[in-house]
Amino acid sequence: MPHVRPSIADKRRTFHKLHESGCFVIPNPWDVGSARYLQGLGFKALATTSSGFAWSHGHRDGGMSRDRVLDHLTEMVEATDLPVNADFENGFAPDAAGVAESVRLAVATGVAGLSIEDSTGDASRPLYDIDAAVERISAARKAIDKAGGDTLLVGRAECFLHGRPDLEHTILRLKAYANAGADCLYAPGVRTSAEIGAVVAGVAPKPVNLLMGWAGDLTMSEIGALGVRRVSVGGALARAAWGGFMRAAKLLIEQGKFGGFADAASGKELDAFFH
Repeated sequence: MPHVRPSIADKRRTFHKLHESGCFVIPNPWDVGSARYLQGLGFKALATTSSGFAWSHGHRDGGMSRDRVLDHLTEMVEATDLPVNADFENGFAPDAAGVAESVRLAVATGVAGLSIEDSTGDASRPLYDIDAAVERISAARKAIDKAGGDTLLVGRAECFLHGRPDLEHTILRLKAYANAGADCLYAPGVRTSAEIGAVVAGVAPKPVNLLMGWAGDLTMSEIGALGVRRVSVGGALARAAWGGFMRAAKLLIEQGKFGGFADAASGKELDAFFH
């Protein structure tokens, strides 16, 4: 029988259900091939990565235009049967009205969820003040509701990534984003069990996303026991791929040696998978 692909509505229903109980990994592919491979391994959902996507096109993280990101989201949604959560950076707009328009366009790509950061992109003022940040989340919520309301909204507090590793203030922001309509809360940069547990307790009963983009000691079972609902890896898979590529290329140019290919994936295995 021919494969029947799930509809966008099906994907969004599945995605919401994943956030109701348990703890799942939502890995971050950066192109169609990595997305399809992760689906083939059995993951239940995927999330895009702004950094991984940007690097693959020769740009820094945050260096891609809204139009190119929207095209990427469309491509990723069409590439797999899994729900896709968009790393939608700070909404590609300085004001709430602009965020609402960006979110409207993102929802139209078919993503099952999207995140909005409270970072400004301005090193002299790295975070929006809390009132402006709440207004931006509220605008995103209204845009989603106007489009049907089934796209999951993730509110991100970027404090730990932008020079303000203040747990109390981070939780204050997350609670405000929840009250403004965020369905899931995310504070990238919290690492310790105590920090993670405090965030989970502080925003309960809203689900929490945890970033694990490093070789940490916590296991999925331990993270689940802390009450985290989902775990993403950001650009870590892309960085792992780049790490292998960079080591092999440097060994070739610096020493004229080919040992960097020792752990390379089998071409036959890849061809068989993508057949």
